[in-house]
Amino acid sequence: MPPIIEVHDLTKQFELGQSTVEALKGVSLAVQPGEFVALMGPSGSGKSTLLQLLGGLDQPTTGSVVFEGVDISHLSDDAATRLRRERTGFVFQAFNLIPLLDVRENIALPFTIAGQDATRGELRDRIRDVIDLVELTGKERHRPDQLSAGEQQRVAVARALVTRPSVLLADEPTGNLDYTTGGEILDALWKSCDAAGQTIVLVTHDARAAAYADRVFVIGDGRIRDDIALGRRPDHSAAPLIARLAQLGL
Repeated sequence: MPPIIEVHDLTKQFELGQSTVEALKGVSLAVQPGEFVALMGPSGSGKSTLLQLLGGLDQPTTGSVVFEGVDISHLSDDAATRLRRERTGFVFQAFNLIPLLDVRENIALPFTIAGQDATRGELRDRIRDVIDLVELTGKERHRPDQLSAGEQQRVAVARALVTRPSVLLADEPTGNLDYTTGGEILDALWKSCDAAGQTIVLVTHDARAAAYADRVFVIGDGRIRDDIALGRRPDHSAAPLIARLAQLGL
């Protein structure tokens, strides 16, 4: 199958006062359908900038991003909005839940915004399935302030998955969580990939999180330093990745 995402010689520059900052310097990569990919690097390496370009949140300075065979590098605002609404799902560090809505209502929000009735038929079943996937069955009527931080992030993951996006883009989704709780989020992401074939691109600075991925792109100073194939592994051991990073001096 052709890649679901292809990036060709991507650059991104930002103007800061009188100076120009190069966030990305000729990045090329490909993501296969159903693959779990991690973009790993320290703060300021360019990984979050790259994720934003993959999801149509920003446009590159030069180069191209091809999403499902379509160049999305310079979409109009309306076309970029449709891409984000219909083909991609996003999970960030901040949970971005609506305080007055319960778990089910927060997960149903993409359908509600689109004017669809999420209480019936297939949409109702989708919501039930993702609630089960993130292990929140029984807490459907809880509001965010009645949930732990990890449970709130699981709601955010379910909300991103319920529309069945072509690609789920996750930017440091465990950054505000402790190690154990972060593991629960990564388990939910991995399960959605392994059981349902969901394509995932995860941004992280943590080797333990990146080890959940099938493949890790190590990013430094706006470039891809290495492409590390880990394969689909249910134990998620970080040892092979850490060993390779040590060889790279990282």
